[in-house]
Amino acid sequence: MRIATWNINSVRARADRAVAWLESSGTDVLALQETKCKDEQFPHAVFEAAGYEVAHVGLSQWNGVAVVSRVGIEEVEVAFPDQPGFGEDGPVVEARALGATCGGVRVWSLYVPHGRSPDHPHYAYKLAWLEQLRRSAAGWLEADPATQTALLGDWNVIPYDTDVYDVTAFEGHTHVTQPERDAFFAFADAGFTEVSRVHVPEEGRYTYWDYQQLAFPKNKGLRIDFAYTSPALTDRVTGVSIDREARKGKGASDHVPVVVDLED
Repeated sequence: MRIATWNINSVRARADRAVAWLESSGTDVLALQETKCKDEQFPHAVFEAAGYEVAHVGLSQWNGVAVVSRVGIEEVEVAFPDQPGFGEDGPVVEARALGATCGGVRVWSLYVPHGRSPDHPHYAYKLAWLEQLRRSAAGWLEADPATQTALLGDWNVIPYDTDVYDVTAFEGHTHVTQPERDAFFAFADAGFTEVSRVHVPEEGRYTYWDYQQLAFPKNKGLRIDFAYTSPALTDRVTGVSIDREARKGKGASDHVPVVVDLED
């Protein structure tokens, strides 16, 4: 079984590209982030014609997450328990988390808040969001130590200085602050394993490149898309890859898929 995560950066603009990638890569389950559409605008037909079921939550032209699967979709859950909200006129639970059971694996598609700047309320929201997700994940594992759960997505955290082309360019900005990194690593303390680091430990293996200033050909990237797995699922992981080729060509997303292979 092959599962993957991909910040698609507008699914309506890249649905055909996503389906072509699914078919060429042999991926069974794909967690998508930043779909940028309401539920009624999601291009279900494109995926369904290729044999994939879709679960999606989108409230506006921002955010949006989905799980597409050719091995079934069951027990769809929009938002994790007590997921924090954000909004100047009152907190709104954004379309940033969706869980579904696919082929026996509990897959969560996650789009972690950006944070904007360390002195912005969005930064506190980001930390609260990550902490509540960690609490939820720890609770799932405590309730069922054999749970096969994958936390997949765009985490908007740069865990190590070597996960960015030049860490000094982020001085005073989000993604590299110690509280964000602590919040990211807390999932390991809760019993989960970030398997892309285990299988792709090399430096300079990024998952995101800005569209500006020839960032991709110059490999001025960030590693911010990750896959945390529960112990029972970690035992099934046979390999992980970062598909850099998906960033090439006209109309590519600024992120690329992170692919996790599981033994049956």
